[in-house]
Amino acid sequence: MSSATSAGKILPGDPPGGRRAVAVWSIGVAVYFVAVIFRTSLGVAGLDAVDRFHVNASALSTFSILQLLVYAGMQIPVGLLVDRLGTKKVLGIGVVLFTVGQLGFAFSPSYGMALASRALLGCGDAMTFISVLRLGNRWFPARRGPMVAQLAGLVGMAGNLVSTLVLARLLHGIGWTAAFAGSALAGVVVFVLLLLFLKDHPEGHEPEPAPHQGAAYVRRQIALSWREPGTRLGLWVHFTTQFPAMVFLLLWGMPFLVEAQGLSRGTAGGLLTLVVLSNMAVGLVYGQIIARHHAARLPLALGTVGATAVLWAATLAYPADRAPMWLLVVLCAVLGACGPASMIGFDFARPANPPERQGTASGITNMGGFVASMTTLFAVGVLLDATGDDYTVAFSSVFVLQAVGVSQILRLRRRAALRERLVASRVETVHVPV
Repeated sequence: MSSATSAGKILPGDPPGGRRAVAVWSIGVAVYFVAVIFRTSLGVAGLDAVDRFHVNASALSTFSILQLLVYAGMQIPVGLLVDRLGTKKVLGIGVVLFTVGQLGFAFSPSYGMALASRALLGCGDAMTFISVLRLGNRWFPARRGPMVAQLAGLVGMAGNLVSTLVLARLLHGIGWTAAFAGSALAGVVVFVLLLLFLKDHPEGHEPEPAPHQGAAYVRRQIALSWREPGTRLGLWVHFTTQFPAMVFLLLWGMPFLVEAQGLSRGTAGGLLTLVVLSNMAVGLVYGQIIARHHAARLPLALGTVGATAVLWAATLAYPADRAPMWLLVVLCAVLGACGPASMIGFDFARPANPPERQGTASGITNMGGFVASMTTLFAVGVLLDATGDDYTVAFSSVFVLQAVGVSQILRLRRRAALRERLVASRVETVHVPV
Protein backbone atom coordinates (compact mmCIF):
# COMPACT_ATOMS: atom_id res chain seq x y z
CA MET A 1 0.00 0.00 0.00
CA SER A 2 1.33 3.46 -0.82
CA SER A 3 2.31 5.99 1.80
CA ALA A 4 -0.42 8.28 0.56
CA THR A 5 -3.03 5.66 1.35
CA SER A 6 -1.65 4.78 4.72
CA ALA A 7 -1.38 8.43 5.59
CA GLY A 8 -5.14 8.78 5.22
CA LYS A 9 -6.06 5.97 7.59
CA ILE A 10 -6.15 5.74 11.37
CA LEU A 11 -3.93 2.84 12.33
CA PRO A 12 -4.62 0.82 15.50
CA GLY A 13 -1.66 2.38 17.32
CA ASP A 14 -2.57 5.96 16.44
CA PRO A 15 -3.48 8.44 19.21
CA PRO A 16 -7.20 9.26 19.33
CA GLY A 17 -7.06 13.03 18.80
CA GLY A 18 -10.23 14.85 19.86
CA ARG A 19 -10.94 17.88 22.03
CA ARG A 20 -8.55 16.93 24.79
CA ALA A 21 -5.75 16.58 22.26
CA VAL A 22 -6.53 20.04 20.93
CA ALA A 23 -6.54 21.50 24.46
CA VAL A 24 -3.20 19.97 25.46
CA TRP A 25 -1.55 20.75 22.13
CA SER A 26 -2.79 24.35 22.35
CA ILE A 27 -0.78 24.86 25.53
CA GLY A 28 2.38 23.75 23.75
CA VAL A 29 1.55 26.00 20.80
CA ALA A 30 1.01 28.93 23.20
CA VAL A 31 4.57 28.41 24.45
CA TYR A 32 5.84 28.49 20.85
CA PHE A 33 3.75 31.62 20.17
CA VAL A 34 5.42 33.48 23.04
CA ALA A 35 8.87 32.22 21.97
CA VAL A 36 8.37 33.66 18.47
CA ILE A 37 7.27 37.02 19.90
CA PHE A 38 10.51 37.14 21.89
CA ARG A 39 12.58 35.84 18.94
CA THR A 40 11.34 38.52 16.55
CA SER A 41 11.20 41.37 19.08
CA LEU A 42 14.63 42.62 18.00
CA GLY A 43 13.32 43.12 14.47
CA VAL A 44 11.16 46.04 15.64
CA ALA A 45 13.79 47.37 18.04
CA GLY A 46 16.83 47.54 15.77
CA LEU A 47 17.12 51.33 15.58
CA ASP A 48 16.44 51.63 19.33
CA ALA A 49 19.16 49.05 20.02
CA VAL A 50 21.68 51.07 17.99
CA ASP A 51 21.00 54.12 20.16
CA ARG A 52 20.80 52.20 23.46
CA PHE A 53 24.03 50.21 23.07
CA HIS A 54 25.90 52.67 20.79
CA VAL A 55 26.72 50.07 18.14
CA ASN A 56 27.00 50.08 14.35
CA ALA A 57 25.08 47.99 11.82
CA SER A 58 27.60 45.12 11.88
CA ALA A 59 27.34 44.80 15.64
CA LEU A 60 23.55 44.97 15.38
CA SER A 61 23.49 42.09 12.88
CA THR A 62 25.51 40.03 15.35
CA PHE A 63 22.39 39.83 17.54
CA SER A 64 20.48 38.00 14.80
CA ILE A 65 23.37 35.81 13.65
CA LEU A 66 24.23 34.72 17.21
CA GLN A 67 20.59 33.97 17.97
CA LEU A 68 20.28 31.81 14.84
CA LEU A 69 23.65 30.16 15.52
CA VAL A 70 22.51 29.10 18.99
CA TYR A 71 19.14 28.01 17.66
CA ALA A 72 20.60 25.88 14.88
CA GLY A 73 23.31 24.42 17.09
CA MET A 74 20.74 23.34 19.67
CA GLN A 75 18.45 21.44 17.29
CA ILE A 76 20.00 17.96 17.53
CA PRO A 77 20.64 18.19 21.31
CA VAL A 78 17.06 19.35 21.81
CA GLY A 79 15.74 16.54 19.63
CA LEU A 80 17.65 14.04 21.74
CA LEU A 81 16.36 15.65 24.94
CA VAL A 82 12.76 15.47 23.72
CA ASP A 83 13.17 11.79 22.87
CA ARG A 84 14.79 11.16 26.26
CA LEU A 85 12.95 13.43 28.71
CA GLY A 86 9.61 14.05 27.01
CA THR A 87 7.91 17.21 25.82
CA LYS A 88 6.80 18.75 29.10
CA LYS A 89 10.24 18.85 30.71
CA VAL A 90 11.98 20.24 27.62
CA LEU A 91 9.30 22.87 27.02
CA GLY A 92 9.51 23.87 30.68
CA ILE A 93 13.27 24.37 30.45
CA GLY A 94 12.79 26.32 27.23
CA VAL A 95 10.22 28.70 28.78
CA VAL A 96 12.52 29.47 31.70
CA LEU A 97 15.47 30.17 29.41
CA PHE A 98 13.71 32.40 26.88
CA THR A 99 11.85 34.31 29.60
CA VAL A 100 15.06 35.01 31.51
CA GLY A 101 16.70 35.99 28.22
CA GLN A 102 13.92 38.47 27.38
CA LEU A 103 14.03 39.89 30.89
CA GLY A 104 17.81 40.19 30.73
CA PHE A 105 17.54 42.00 27.40
CA ALA A 106 15.15 44.49 29.02
CA PHE A 107 17.64 45.46 31.74
CA SER A 108 20.96 44.98 29.89
CA PRO A 109 23.15 48.01 30.47
CA SER A 110 25.76 47.00 27.88
CA TYR A 111 26.07 45.43 24.44
CA GLY A 112 27.86 42.38 25.85
CA MET A 113 25.12 41.59 28.36
CA ALA A 114 22.45 42.15 25.72
CA LEU A 115 24.26 39.74 23.41
CA ALA A 116 24.38 37.12 26.16
CA SER A 117 20.66 37.63 26.83
CA ARG A 118 19.81 37.05 23.17
CA ALA A 119 21.92 33.90 23.15
CA LEU A 120 20.02 32.63 26.21
CA LEU A 121 16.74 33.51 24.51
CA GLY A 122 17.83 31.62 21.39
CA CYS A 123 18.67 28.58 23.48
CA GLY A 124 15.20 28.51 25.06
CA ASP A 125 13.50 29.26 21.76
CA ALA A 126 15.29 26.28 20.20
CA MET A 127 13.48 23.95 22.59
CA THR A 128 9.97 24.95 21.56
CA PHE A 129 9.15 23.99 17.98
CA ILE A 130 10.52 20.45 18.05
CA SER A 131 8.67 19.88 21.32
CA VAL A 132 5.42 21.11 19.77
CA LEU A 133 5.89 18.80 16.78
CA ARG A 134 6.49 15.88 19.13
CA LEU A 135 3.41 16.83 21.16
CA GLY A 136 1.29 16.81 17.99
CA ASN A 137 2.66 13.40 16.98
CA ARG A 138 1.79 11.99 20.41
CA TRP A 139 -1.77 13.36 20.59
CA PHE A 140 -3.08 13.27 16.99
CA PRO A 141 -3.40 10.50 14.37
CA ALA A 142 -0.61 10.39 11.79
CA ARG A 143 -2.96 11.54 9.01
CA ARG A 144 -3.37 14.84 10.89
CA GLY A 145 0.40 15.41 11.03
CA PRO A 146 0.74 17.80 8.05
CA MET A 147 -2.11 20.03 9.18
CA VAL A 148 -0.94 20.04 12.81
CA ALA A 149 2.57 21.08 11.74
CA GLN A 150 1.25 23.83 9.45
CA LEU A 151 -1.04 25.15 12.21
CA ALA A 152 1.93 25.31 14.58
CA GLY A 153 3.84 27.32 11.99
CA LEU A 154 0.78 29.54 11.52
CA VAL A 155 0.66 30.33 15.24
CA GLY A 156 4.38 31.13 15.12
CA MET A 157 3.78 33.67 12.36
CA ALA A 158 0.97 35.14 14.45
CA GLY A 159 3.61 35.69 17.13
CA ASN A 160 5.70 37.52 14.53
CA LEU A 161 2.69 39.68 13.73
CA VAL A 162 2.14 40.52 17.42
CA SER A 163 5.78 41.52 17.70
CA THR A 164 5.48 43.76 14.62
CA LEU A 165 2.19 45.43 15.52
CA VAL A 166 1.98 45.38 19.33
CA LEU A 167 5.50 45.29 20.74
CA ALA A 168 6.65 48.02 18.33
CA ARG A 169 3.97 50.36 19.70
CA LEU A 170 4.77 49.49 23.30
CA LEU A 171 8.42 50.12 22.65
CA HIS A 172 7.79 53.62 21.40
CA GLY A 173 5.06 54.28 23.93
CA ILE A 174 6.45 53.12 27.29
CA GLY A 175 10.14 52.68 26.49
CA TRP A 176 12.68 49.89 26.15
CA THR A 177 12.81 48.46 29.67
CA ALA A 178 9.07 48.52 30.34
CA ALA A 179 8.20 47.02 26.93
CA PHE A 180 10.64 44.10 27.09
CA ALA A 181 10.15 43.42 30.81
CA GLY A 182 6.37 43.59 30.40
CA SER A 183 6.43 41.16 27.49
CA ALA A 184 8.44 38.72 29.63
CA LEU A 185 5.31 38.26 31.78
CA ALA A 186 3.82 36.24 28.91
CA GLY A 187 6.53 33.67 29.55
CA VAL A 188 5.45 33.36 33.17
CA VAL A 189 1.81 32.82 32.13
CA VAL A 190 2.55 29.99 29.68
CA PHE A 191 4.93 28.38 32.18
CA VAL A 192 2.12 28.13 34.74
CA LEU A 193 -0.26 26.69 32.13
CA LEU A 194 2.36 24.17 31.08
CA LEU A 195 2.97 22.98 34.65
CA LEU A 196 -0.73 22.61 35.42
CA PHE A 197 -2.23 21.16 32.26
CA LEU A 198 0.28 19.82 29.72
CA LYS A 199 0.80 16.06 29.38
CA ASP A 200 3.27 14.31 27.11
CA HIS A 201 0.78 11.78 25.73
CA PRO A 202 -2.76 10.42 26.20
CA GLU A 203 -3.40 7.48 28.49
CA GLY A 204 -2.59 4.16 26.90
CA HIS A 205 -0.13 5.65 24.42
CA GLU A 206 2.99 5.78 26.57
CA PRO A 207 6.18 5.48 24.54
CA GLU A 208 8.65 2.75 25.28
CA PRO A 209 11.20 3.92 27.88
CA ALA A 210 14.37 5.22 26.28
CA PRO A 211 17.47 3.14 27.00
CA HIS A 212 20.03 4.85 29.23
CA GLN A 213 23.21 4.28 27.28
CA GLY A 214 24.91 7.67 27.51
CA ALA A 215 27.05 8.71 24.57
CA ALA A 216 26.42 5.43 22.74
CA TYR A 217 22.67 6.07 22.81
CA VAL A 218 23.15 9.62 21.48
CA ARG A 219 25.38 8.47 18.64
CA ARG A 220 22.95 5.72 17.72
CA GLN A 221 19.92 8.04 17.66
CA ILE A 222 21.71 10.54 15.42
CA ALA A 223 23.18 7.87 13.13
CA LEU A 224 19.90 6.01 12.67
CA SER A 225 17.97 9.23 12.00
CA TRP A 226 20.56 10.48 9.51
CA ARG A 227 20.67 7.12 7.75
CA GLU A 228 17.06 7.55 6.69
CA PRO A 229 16.83 9.29 3.28
CA GLY A 230 13.59 10.92 4.44
CA THR A 231 15.42 12.72 7.25
CA ARG A 232 18.05 14.08 4.88
CA LEU A 233 15.43 15.03 2.30
CA GLY A 234 13.49 16.83 5.03
CA LEU A 235 16.61 18.78 6.02
CA TRP A 236 17.28 19.90 2.43
CA VAL A 237 13.64 20.85 1.83
CA HIS A 238 13.74 22.96 5.00
CA PHE A 239 17.15 24.39 3.99
CA THR A 240 16.01 25.41 0.51
CA THR A 241 12.57 26.81 1.27
CA GLN A 242 12.80 28.70 4.56
CA PHE A 243 15.77 31.05 4.35
CA PRO A 244 14.68 33.68 1.73
CA ALA A 245 11.75 34.85 3.85
CA MET A 246 13.62 34.58 7.15
CA VAL A 247 16.53 36.68 5.92
CA PHE A 248 14.07 39.23 4.55
CA LEU A 249 12.04 39.45 7.77
CA LEU A 250 14.82 39.10 10.28
CA LEU A 251 17.27 41.72 9.03
CA TRP A 252 17.70 42.69 5.38
CA GLY A 253 14.14 43.29 4.14
CA MET A 254 13.74 46.74 5.66
CA PRO A 255 17.13 48.09 4.44
CA PHE A 256 16.48 46.69 0.95
CA LEU A 257 13.04 48.25 0.67
CA VAL A 258 14.09 51.63 2.10
CA GLU A 259 17.61 52.07 0.72
CA ALA A 260 17.44 50.19 -2.58
CA GLN A 261 13.76 50.67 -3.44
CA GLY A 262 13.26 54.15 -1.97
CA LEU A 263 10.20 53.31 0.11
CA SER A 264 9.27 54.99 3.38
CA ARG A 265 9.68 53.02 6.58
CA GLY A 266 5.90 52.83 6.95
CA THR A 267 5.41 51.40 3.47
CA ALA A 268 8.29 48.97 3.94
CA GLY A 269 6.79 47.84 7.25
CA GLY A 270 3.50 47.20 5.49
CA LEU A 271 5.24 44.93 2.98
CA LEU A 272 6.95 43.01 5.79
CA THR A 273 3.54 42.55 7.39
CA LEU A 274 2.27 41.25 4.05
CA VAL A 275 4.92 38.51 4.17
CA VAL A 276 3.62 37.43 7.58
CA LEU A 277 -0.05 37.50 6.52
CA SER A 278 0.71 35.58 3.33
CA ASN A 279 2.58 32.99 5.41
CA MET A 280 -0.47 32.46 7.62
CA ALA A 281 -2.87 32.10 4.67
CA VAL A 282 -0.63 29.80 2.62
CA GLY A 283 0.05 27.62 5.68
CA LEU A 284 -3.62 26.70 5.92
CA VAL A 285 -3.79 25.88 2.20
CA TYR A 286 -0.60 23.78 2.16
CA GLY A 287 -1.68 21.84 5.25
CA GLN A 288 -5.01 20.92 3.68
CA ILE A 289 -3.46 19.94 0.36
CA ILE A 290 -0.81 17.68 1.91
CA ALA A 291 -3.26 16.07 4.32
CA ARG A 292 -5.43 15.03 1.35
CA HIS A 293 -2.74 14.46 -1.28
CA HIS A 294 0.50 13.19 0.24
CA ALA A 295 2.20 13.12 -3.17
CA ALA A 296 1.87 16.92 -3.39
CA ARG A 297 4.65 17.47 -0.85
CA LEU A 298 7.59 17.70 -3.25
CA PRO A 299 5.78 19.63 -6.03
CA LEU A 300 4.67 22.23 -3.46
CA ALA A 301 8.19 22.58 -2.03
CA LEU A 302 9.92 22.83 -5.41
CA GLY A 303 7.17 25.07 -6.77
CA THR A 304 7.70 27.49 -3.88
CA VAL A 305 11.46 27.52 -4.48
CA GLY A 306 10.93 28.16 -8.19
CA ALA A 307 8.41 30.95 -7.64
CA THR A 308 10.68 32.60 -5.07
CA ALA A 309 13.67 32.47 -7.44
CA VAL A 310 11.66 33.91 -10.33
CA LEU A 311 10.29 36.81 -8.28
CA TRP A 312 13.70 37.60 -6.77
CA ALA A 313 15.29 37.58 -10.23
CA ALA A 314 12.53 39.81 -11.66
CA THR A 315 12.90 42.29 -8.78
CA LEU A 316 16.70 42.44 -8.82
CA ALA A 317 16.99 42.54 -12.63
CA TYR A 318 14.22 45.09 -13.20
CA PRO A 319 15.52 47.50 -15.86
CA ALA A 320 14.62 50.68 -13.98
CA ASP A 321 16.43 51.86 -10.85
CA ARG A 322 13.55 50.68 -8.67
CA ALA A 323 11.06 47.87 -9.02
CA PRO A 324 7.38 48.90 -9.28
CA MET A 325 5.18 48.52 -6.24
CA TRP A 326 3.09 45.74 -7.78
CA LEU A 327 6.23 43.61 -8.24
CA LEU A 328 7.32 44.18 -4.62
CA VAL A 329 3.84 43.23 -3.43
CA VAL A 330 3.93 39.99 -5.43
CA LEU A 331 7.47 39.26 -4.16
CA CYS A 332 6.38 39.65 -0.54
CA ALA A 333 3.27 37.53 -1.09
CA VAL A 334 5.39 34.74 -2.57
CA LEU A 335 7.96 35.03 0.22
CA GLY A 336 5.07 34.30 2.57
CA ALA A 337 4.91 30.77 1.12
CA CYS A 338 8.48 29.99 2.23
CA GLY A 339 7.55 29.24 5.85
CA PRO A 340 4.72 26.80 5.03
CA ALA A 341 6.93 25.13 2.40
CA SER A 342 9.65 24.59 5.00
CA MET A 343 7.14 22.70 7.18
CA ILE A 344 6.95 20.11 4.40
CA GLY A 345 10.44 19.01 5.41
CA PHE A 346 9.01 17.53 8.60
CA ASP A 347 6.46 15.60 6.54
CA PHE A 348 9.37 13.73 4.94
CA ALA A 349 11.24 13.10 8.20
CA ARG A 350 8.18 12.02 10.23
CA PRO A 351 7.18 8.83 8.36
CA ALA A 352 10.82 7.83 7.92
CA ASN A 353 11.47 7.47 11.66
CA PRO A 354 9.82 5.53 14.52
CA PRO A 355 8.24 7.43 17.45
CA GLU A 356 11.33 7.08 19.66
CA ARG A 357 13.42 9.02 17.09
CA GLN A 358 10.92 11.71 16.11
CA GLY A 359 12.58 14.43 18.19
CA THR A 360 16.06 13.69 16.86
CA ALA A 361 14.86 13.54 13.24
CA SER A 362 12.91 16.81 13.65
CA GLY A 363 16.00 18.45 15.14
CA ILE A 364 18.12 17.44 12.16
CA THR A 365 15.46 18.69 9.75
CA ASN A 366 14.99 21.98 11.58
CA MET A 367 18.70 22.78 11.32
CA GLY A 368 18.45 23.16 7.55
CA GLY A 369 16.65 26.46 7.19
CA PHE A 370 18.48 28.13 10.05
CA VAL A 371 21.91 27.15 8.70
CA ALA A 372 20.88 28.55 5.31
CA SER A 373 19.56 31.73 6.97
CA MET A 374 22.78 32.29 8.91
CA THR A 375 24.87 31.75 5.80
CA THR A 376 22.78 34.18 3.76
CA LEU A 377 22.65 36.83 6.50
CA PHE A 378 26.44 36.78 6.61
CA ALA A 379 26.89 36.62 2.83
CA VAL A 380 24.56 39.56 2.16
CA GLY A 381 26.35 41.69 4.75
CA VAL A 382 29.80 40.88 3.35
CA LEU A 383 28.71 41.50 -0.24
CA LEU A 384 27.06 44.81 0.66
CA ASP A 385 30.29 46.00 2.27
CA ALA A 386 32.38 44.73 -0.65
CA THR A 387 30.21 46.30 -3.38
CA GLY A 388 29.26 49.59 -1.77
CA ASP A 389 25.71 48.54 -0.90
CA ASP A 390 24.86 46.87 -4.23
CA TYR A 391 21.76 44.90 -3.21
CA THR A 392 21.51 43.19 -6.60
CA VAL A 393 24.86 41.48 -6.12
CA ALA A 394 24.30 40.86 -2.40
CA PHE A 395 20.88 39.23 -2.77
CA SER A 396 22.11 37.09 -5.66
CA SER A 397 23.60 34.85 -2.96
CA VAL A 398 20.04 33.57 -2.49
CA PHE A 399 20.24 31.78 -5.84
CA VAL A 400 23.44 29.97 -4.89
CA LEU A 401 21.93 28.38 -1.80
CA GLN A 402 18.72 27.56 -3.65
CA ALA A 403 20.73 25.75 -6.35
CA VAL A 404 22.63 23.73 -3.74
CA GLY A 405 19.42 22.78 -1.95
CA VAL A 406 17.48 21.81 -5.09
CA SER A 407 20.34 19.59 -6.28
CA GLN A 408 20.25 17.68 -2.99
CA ILE A 409 16.46 17.38 -3.05
CA LEU A 410 16.53 15.91 -6.55
CA ARG A 411 19.31 13.53 -5.54
CA LEU A 412 17.44 12.15 -2.51
CA ARG A 413 13.83 12.17 -3.63
CA ARG A 414 13.67 8.68 -5.19
CA ARG A 415 15.46 6.95 -2.32
CA ALA A 416 13.24 8.66 0.22
CA ALA A 417 10.07 7.69 -1.70
CA LEU A 418 11.13 4.03 -1.98
CA ARG A 419 12.04 3.86 1.70
CA GLU A 420 8.77 5.52 2.76
CA ARG A 421 6.72 3.04 0.74
CA LEU A 422 8.65 0.16 2.31
CA VAL A 423 8.07 1.46 5.84
CA ALA A 424 4.36 2.06 5.11
CA SER A 425 3.91 -1.48 3.80
CA ARG A 426 5.56 -2.91 6.91
CA VAL A 427 3.26 -0.88 9.16
CA GLU A 428 0.22 -2.13 7.28
CA THR A 429 1.47 -5.71 7.57
CA VAL A 430 2.05 -5.41 11.31
CA HIS A 431 -1.50 -4.12 11.88
CA VAL A 432 -3.33 -6.71 9.73
CA PRO A 433 -5.80 -8.56 12.05
CA VAL A 434 -5.05 -12.24 12.64
